[in-house]
Amino acid sequence: MPSKGSKEEPEARCQDAGGVDETQSAEQLNVSRLRSSSVEIREKGSEFLKEELHKAQKELKLKDKECERLSKVREQLEQELEELTASLFEEAHKMVREANTKQAASEKQLREARGKIDMLQAEVTALKTLVITSTPSSPNRELHPQLQSPSKAVFRKGHGRNKSTSSAMVSAASQNVTPEPVSHEFREVDSILFAEFQAWKETPTLDKSCSFLERIYREDVGPCLDFTKQELSELVRVAVEQNTLTIEPAASQALPAVKVAAEECGGPKKCALSGLSRTCKHRIMLGDSGSYYYISPSCRARITAVCNFFTYIRYIQQGLVRQDVELMYWEVMRLRREMSLAKLGFYPSDM
Repeated sequence: MPSKGSKEEPEARCQDAGGVDETQSAEQLNVSRLRSSSVEIREKGSEFLKEELHKAQKELKLKDKECERLSKVREQLEQELEELTASLFEEAHKMVREANTKQAASEKQLREARGKIDMLQAEVTALKTLVITSTPSSPNRELHPQLQSPSKAVFRKGHGRNKSTSSAMVSAASQNVTPEPVSHEFREVDSILFAEFQAWKETPTLDKSCSFLERIYREDVGPCLDFTKQELSELVRVAVEQNTLTIEPAASQALPAVKVAAEECGGPKKCALSGLSRTCKHRIMLGDSGSYYYISPSCRARITAVCNFFTYIRYIQQGLVRQDVELMYWEVMRLRREMSLAKLGFYPSDM
């Protein structure tokens, strides 16, 4: 009969074999699980990589399209730049051609202008030779025959004009008008009169409302043209201001055809302005009325003095007098003195 110990050994062996089998099956189960999880991981990784690859391909296609678009833009810009450069060069050449044409035309005009200037300068020089002595203070008697005495005056058909403004020749020569200095006497500038003249010189005008001319009208022009015949005196003043007064030698011409009262016109022996019996060597016409008025030498001296003054200030207003302000001031003062002397009855013997 077997012993008890021998019965327990096979049971133990069986238990050991069963335990080994269980361990092996567990290990196999773990291996299969690991294999299945590894397959899943590979599959998931493959899917992720495929998605990333697909995204990268899409981005690459977009990049290619953007590069193609930018390339087209660059080509377009290069073409426009070439066209613009060609246009600019063409425009520049055109401007250069126009500039050369204008320069040639300007040079031609300059040569013609210089030729005209030379011709005008020659004419002015010739005119100055004729009228350089014809100034308000000492008129040229060859140019103004009406200033000569009747015995020396040569009768000419028509009317000899002696207006209070400059003619073309006198205007050209007046640029060199210089006042004649008064000799053997002292003089001093009046500050008030000089200030008024300076203010008028800044903006010269013939408006008698300015202080400079208002004073001269009040102190010199008005009294000098204040004759006995008030109505005719006013007409003379207006004609002098408007530069429409004409003085000519009376000579032995017939009376005008216009019917005017003998007392109004005066005559060779009666002055129309003063109404006195005087030898009248000259006569005046106001504007283009055709009516003549005989005037005495004293009245003629007074009218001439005022006309000389207006002539000179018109020269200044027109910019024809190129002198220092003080020299112009003294010439105005000399002309004012002539008006004062004429008003007092002083006049040259050849009047």
